[in-house]
Amino acid sequence: MIENQLSSLQNPLFKQMRKLQQAKYRHQQGQFLLEGTHLVQEACKVGWPLDVVCYTPAWQAKYLELSHDISHPKNRTFLVTEQVLQSVATTVHPDGVVAVARWSPTDRRSSHPRTAAPLSLAHLGLVLETIQDPGNLGTLIRTAVAAQVEGLLCNHNSVDLDSPKVLRASAGAWFHLPMRTTAHLVDELCAYQQQGMQIVATVPEAPQTYWQVDYHPPTLILIGNEGAGLSTRLLGLADHQVSIPIAAGVESLNAAIAAALLLYEVRRQRSCPENR
Repeated sequence: MIENQLSSLQNPLFKQMRKLQQAKYRHQQGQFLLEGTHLVQEACKVGWPLDVVCYTPAWQAKYLELSHDISHPKNRTFLVTEQVLQSVATTVHPDGVVAVARWSPTDRRSSHPRTAAPLSLAHLGLVLETIQDPGNLGTLIRTAVAAQVEGLLCNHNSVDLDSPKVLRASAGAWFHLPMRTTAHLVDELCAYQQQGMQIVATVPEAPQTYWQVDYHPPTLILIGNEGAGLSTRLLGLADHQVSIPIAAGVESLNAAIAAALLLYEVRRQRSCPENR
């Protein structure tokens, strides 16, 4: 139900929304921000529950059908001034809508690894260690969905999955990929290995190139930190260490680009079994 237009920046609701820009507060509340029309549309497509939706009169006039869709009895929907929306947004020029979504207690993307169920991976998974740039993580999520990855696993030192910048960089793909963080990445990878999954790790100096591996078996692709790469503990688990050849003078590839190359090699091999 839409209430009267709200204009006070001191409203407790907007104070709470501004706090959700902080990772610690998001974890405490089990909530996160969705900023922008595209993310709100994608959330609606998959039926993701929205606790609060705030939008301006100009946005409502432009997206009349979507504003009707989100005016669900379970959603607290507010018409707000441009100034209020600007105060709760994380971008310089918000497009007119900001929503608050809530983690489901059983959702695998939970920021609380002890309460989240393991990902169900049978064919292809992407594993990230200490990815720090939210733009990289968002792009990795988008790439994983495009390459039909079953799930994405991050260690707890990576940037938060529910960071507003991660969500925006994922271009809506965030809602279409099972994800979770874990404080016990090594243990979980060992469990997947015991289930028959091979682990392929990217290493700059590896003598084997990424296209020389047979990706027909169930596979986990490991991508490491933007600067330091993968830790020795994770490298020690790898069934294959592979390199991506690059020209002299180029230090390394972006993490998302590296992941894309390996994931699409997996797809190429599996779509053409005679090609390896």
